[in-house]
Amino acid sequence: MSLLEIKNLNVRFGDKNAVPVVDGLDITVEKGEVLAIVGESGSGKSVTMMALMGLIEHPGIVTADALNFDGKNMLKLSNRQRRQIVGKDLAMVFQDPMTALNPSYTVGFQIEEVLRLHLKMSSKQARKRAIELLEKVEIPGAASRMDAYPHQLSGGMSQRVAIAMAIAGEPKLLIADEPTTALDVTIQAQIMDLLLALQKEQNMGLVLITHDLAVVAETAQRVCVMYAGQAVEVGQVPQLFDIPAHPYSEALLKAIPEHSLGATRLSTLPGIVPGRYDRPQGCLLSPRCPYVQDSCRATRPTLDPKSHSLARCFYPLNQEVA
Repeated sequence: MSLLEIKNLNVRFGDKNAVPVVDGLDITVEKGEVLAIVGESGSGKSVTMMALMGLIEHPGIVTADALNFDGKNMLKLSNRQRRQIVGKDLAMVFQDPMTALNPSYTVGFQIEEVLRLHLKMSSKQARKRAIELLEKVEIPGAASRMDAYPHQLSGGMSQRVAIAMAIAGEPKLLIADEPTTALDVTIQAQIMDLLLALQKEQNMGLVLITHDLAVVAETAQRVCVMYAGQAVEVGQVPQLFDIPAHPYSEALLKAIPEHSLGATRLSTLPGIVPGRYDRPQGCLLSPRCPYVQDSCRATRPTLDPKSHSLARCFYPLNQEVA
């Protein structure tokens, strides 16, 4: 049994007939696995994980054939049952640490709260453990930082505190939603190294949402490429980087800057992601795809096995057309 199993996830805002923001998504994550989810802004990456966490509020509508975490159907849990899981076995690190932390409370209080709520620790035990967690995420002078407020910390320090809060409950699955976006390059590398070290130490599953394909290459075993709310390719990271099956995956890889390019222009994919009211009848990439054929414009492809991966394409790039 997979640690996380998502089948045919759909997220809409408005009513059940609205165009889905997440459209028929299938994802699995095994214990101890690192899965990366990549795609342009607005592709549905964060909304997918927010649906799992139960953070989609009205007028959002979440439906799925399966939304199972650790054998439990997250859609059928009561609010009380969900609170026993989220923050403990299932935790999330958000992309902006300055807004993820409550400015009205000290960082020590916020970490201690997780420990008291989920691990039923006493105040004394929680404070001791909170200091240990700050040390684990490599915050210098951890004990002296316990009484600091979020505004007194740098962005990198704040993200380390957010990670300490997320791992306080010893989660089985950690979701990291672009955890380095708001940080400078040097701190980004430190935060990613920290997340991977914690993932290996605790053997937890890790879902990494990112725009950075270099991070994917260095950290993940599998990758899910999303476009316009759909998974367009799912496969092993080395194979996807060597021979992408979907034209969108290829376009993302071609857009990576290389030192050898010199003054030449970066490769770009013309056009924009289809909006709510201008989605094409066929493949959602068809207006932008350099390989488009008539059948692509007429019919929407499904996510099917294509050589080494799953690809939502009639004419995958890594195999001959049957």
